[in-house]
Amino acid sequence: MNESRNTATDRLKKLKSETSKVEQVGEAVVSTELVRYSAGKKGSPSTDLLAAEEPLELRVRGRGIAVTMRTPGNDEELAAGFLLSEGIIRKRSDIVAMGPCLQSDAPQNTLNVFLAPSVRVDFKHLTRHVFASSSCGLCGKASIEAVRQKFPEIASQLRIPVKLLACLAETMRAAQSNFNQTGGLHAAALFDAKGKLLALREDIGRHNAVDKVIGRGLLTEQFPFDSHLLLVSGRASFEILQKALAARIPMICSISAPSSLAVEFARESRQTLVGFLRRDSMNVYAGAERISSK
Repeated sequence: MNESRNTATDRLKKLKSETSKVEQVGEAVVSTELVRYSAGKKGSPSTDLLAAEEPLELRVRGRGIAVTMRTPGNDEELAAGFLLSEGIIRKRSDIVAMGPCLQSDAPQNTLNVFLAPSVRVDFKHLTRHVFASSSCGLCGKASIEAVRQKFPEIASQLRIPVKLLACLAETMRAAQSNFNQTGGLHAAALFDAKGKLLALREDIGRHNAVDKVIGRGLLTEQFPFDSHLLLVSGRASFEILQKALAARIPMICSISAPSSLAVEFARESRQTLVGFLRRDSMNVYAGAERISSK
């Protein structure tokens, strides 16, 4: 009995040892050892590729304002998109410089953003909002009104044929190189009115992926996006719609479902919201006038 118990303990220790080795493959992907079981066969050593996840602290003028768990890579885009969606910046020239904070214990995971002197930052409000455990103490209609105080409703003449929309999910999926390796990353993609893929970013967090896409456009001075559409691989939440509104994106599409507040927000902000986007079907929850049947 003791021998059997000792053998089981030794095997457990061996499994833990075999699965504890993680090797960096790239910024977004790591390789790990594991024990694979299938079809009742005995476990055998193997390897797998995983989506990388590390914390990123954002600092503005040397002060920490947010910590997000993200997939490393395109951190400056993430910071720019985040600051735009929070209403801290409005244009490319609001950012003077960005770079790792060399005074930090982990410079590779700490990004300092230097803003133009004319940009005012309410650190007290921002810190309270970002570090809150769930939302920011607002809910429902109050959340919508709070965001709308920063960003007006959308006014766009964008119209997209339904047949064009139906093809976008496959286009995005084909461009998800890191997802193809790991199966564990969200994606956000920006398309123009003709269905051309302009930018795609992947991240462990769906909000981060959106921030990176928006931030890329801001940093390359392609902003605003009033004649573009955003496609996300995860569900369409209130926060996704909020970020899209900050970037002036009139149409948001999702492979998955929207939340109730996202639908309400889209209607209030005059955004078009499409959920469950497939080649042969889709649900339009708001702004159907921007989708043509031809």
